[in-house]
Amino acid sequence: MPSGSEPPFMKLTRILALALALSGAVLPNVATAQEGYREPSAEAAAILDIPPPPAASASPDGDWMVITTLQGMPGIAERAVDMVRLGGVRVNVETNGPYDTNVYDRNSSYTGRGTGYRLINLRTGQERDLAAPATNLGPPMWSPDSKSFAFLHTAAQGIELWLANTADGTVRRLTGPSINVASSIASSSDAPCAWMSDSRRILCQFVPSGRGPAPKRGVPTGPAVQQTDGEKAPVWTFTNLLTDEFDERLFDYYMTAQPMLVDVASGELTPFGEPGIYESLTASADGQYFLATRITGPYSYLVPASRFPKQVDILAADGTLVRELASVPLNTAGPESMGWAQPGERWHQWRPSSPAAIVYVEPLDEGNPSVEAPYRDRMMVLEAPFTGKPREVLRTEDRLVPTSPDGGSRGRFAFTAQGEVMAGQFRGATRDTRMWLADAGSVGSEARLLWSHNSDDWYGDPGEPVTLAGGALLRQDGDWIYLTGEGGSPEGDHPFLDRFNLATGQTERLFATEGASYETVVAVLDDEASRIVTRYETGTTPANYRMLDLAGGSQMALTQIAQPEHALSWSSKRLVNYTRSDGVPLSGTLYLPPNYREGDKVPAIVWAYPREFASKQGAGQVRGSPYRYSGRSNRVSSDYLLFLTQGYAVLADAAMPIVGGLEANDTYVEQLVANAQAAVDMLVDAGVTERSTVGIAGHSYGAFMTANLLAHSDIFAAGYALSGAYNRTLTPFGFQRERRTYWEVPEVYHAMSPFMHAPDINEPILLFHGEIDSNTGTYPIQSQRFYHALKGVGATAKLEMMPYEDHAYVARESRLHTLAEAFDWFDTYVKHAAER
Repeated sequence: MPSGSEPPFMKLTRILALALALSGAVLPNVATAQEGYREPSAEAAAILDIPPPPAASASPDGDWMVITTLQGMPGIAERAVDMVRLGGVRVNVETNGPYDTNVYDRNSSYTGRGTGYRLINLRTGQERDLAAPATNLGPPMWSPDSKSFAFLHTAAQGIELWLANTADGTVRRLTGPSINVASSIASSSDAPCAWMSDSRRILCQFVPSGRGPAPKRGVPTGPAVQQTDGEKAPVWTFTNLLTDEFDERLFDYYMTAQPMLVDVASGELTPFGEPGIYESLTASADGQYFLATRITGPYSYLVPASRFPKQVDILAADGTLVRELASVPLNTAGPESMGWAQPGERWHQWRPSSPAAIVYVEPLDEGNPSVEAPYRDRMMVLEAPFTGKPREVLRTEDRLVPTSPDGGSRGRFAFTAQGEVMAGQFRGATRDTRMWLADAGSVGSEARLLWSHNSDDWYGDPGEPVTLAGGALLRQDGDWIYLTGEGGSPEGDHPFLDRFNLATGQTERLFATEGASYETVVAVLDDEASRIVTRYETGTTPANYRMLDLAGGSQMALTQIAQPEHALSWSSKRLVNYTRSDGVPLSGTLYLPPNYREGDKVPAIVWAYPREFASKQGAGQVRGSPYRYSGRSNRVSSDYLLFLTQGYAVLADAAMPIVGGLEANDTYVEQLVANAQAAVDMLVDAGVTERSTVGIAGHSYGAFMTANLLAHSDIFAAGYALSGAYNRTLTPFGFQRERRTYWEVPEVYHAMSPFMHAPDINEPILLFHGEIDSNTGTYPIQSQRFYHALKGVGATAKLEMMPYEDHAYVARESRLHTLAEAFDWFDTYVKHAAER
């Protein structure tokens, strides 16, 4: 609550003085004893222990499906392993792979936590369990002919390559524990293994033979030095960076790989090219050429390896050099989300059709959005035999963006079978997007606009194009391609599958979720989209996969996960709509505790995450679905639903729009408070709760929101915040969608920083933070210094640093402990607030 009695200048001076004092960490640390992990009620723990839903992967020909069973939460002992932090990533020193193998999605191209594969023949319905290792399985990597799939298995001493045959279900190991995954996770792009077009060979990155032991840190020979060069480098605050010469040696040691071709019949290994730190190494569609992107020096202590200088080359089928394509300089530009771009060429990828050709993008404004320029980017193509000059395919007034957000190893752009490329452009100031179709195979043709859309318009989102087996080639039936999307509407999301005609612009809806359910399209199995695989769930039944015959109207269940019996099964939920004081429509999903009776007043928790919008129209659109399954989630950011087991009502995903385009944050606090007030007014008016028994909580930017609401209002009785940032002066070059720097708008940074308003926080706040948080902007010091400030001004606060946890917590002990502490905190300060 604002004090209102002290002149603003004196107050700011006092807070800054406190910040300087705390920056030295000289305060005595009271109540810092190491406490053991706690567990919540057995009921809540049992729900978290329910295994996660499986993953599904369809073969390129649409005849096979692999269902991968996933391991539940890892134990903290699995997190407490030796690792090194190098160039923005963490490497497990025993496996030469990712430290974070528990995350199935981020590293899904490399390793995972699969515990078994079930192979289903989608033509006959026959299925069999495969005799693969029972732990740490990666997702299937399908051969082009769909006769087999490869996968990575993380063993104790390294990462192995295995092969499964679809005809007879046999599984065998192809290599020892020698696959090098480190450089792939450093680049965040290509996987360490990729099939050749002949389906007989797999190109993999290997730990070089005879590498020897890792370097040991010796006596320092001098200081670690960084020096400016007079050029602006407005980069965000990255984590896990190189810090000195020894780190550089470790980086070379773990990242250097020898490419090898693995013969899947004999297991024979054939070296390809020279050892190096390969960010990407991919073959052309005809297998005659390879596109190699290697990370080179000099390294930087300011940015991660994905921004290090690179050498892009075209190699022949025998690994010899055909052409040096580009020397890409160190990238110290601002974030891409704010309109910055890599200076020089970027996003090199193969055109997935013959003859071989490479497509790439280069900026026309030096990659700087503040430079006045009629065009920002252009796309270029260079065709085999790569002796001529590149040809321009398309230039855009705004920055080019990937065809689909997942980009990654398949390439940034999607192509038709005729060599046309789909490419989008995005204008951050207005959120306007355009999708173009340009001919990357012929000279003189003009790009055609396929559609325009504003990203704030959730209801009008046309969807994302469907590609073949996750590659860069569009699933296509003549001029028709396919689009999938969430299908936003005033009633909530209804995922859909459309077909879109590239020649006429006509759109036809083939499938959409119906009734009180939520069903997403997982795979389109043929060019006519006559068969699709979906993931179907309701508010009370867990997600299951099924195949739908859109032509014949039949369906086939692919999984049959039963509804587990637990308290959330008897909870009710509904979409709620309400209005902010300035007329902006708001919404959320209201969950009521088990056996709730109409008219009962129960304590409540509001969980939210603020988002910026350019217009009130976009801000007021409903997002999400009340028909998603209410049971176990893989994300710590969904554990708040277990407050239902403690008798709380939960307003989930309460809309917290901040409207105003590039200047939205000028009124961040006012809009945030208005959003929160509207949410609590709705709960009270609905008879669900009393004003005195509502708490607020959130993760990341939602944690930042939580602290701000306690600082600038008396709406909530208490709050808890996970992995937040509380002092925006520590992210001086922007955050979220804020493009302006601290020095341009210091008043905005100060107003938005809960740290600067610590004396105004007179409601109890519980803080959690992962000790190894790698998220940009949420260094652990954010929570540590915020807690010190709260302690210094006499606030009621508690800080818990979670060992071996990143931005989101994954260990079973961590997630159970976080819930137990949050339950107790809210029981004390929210549920029983009136008794205090």
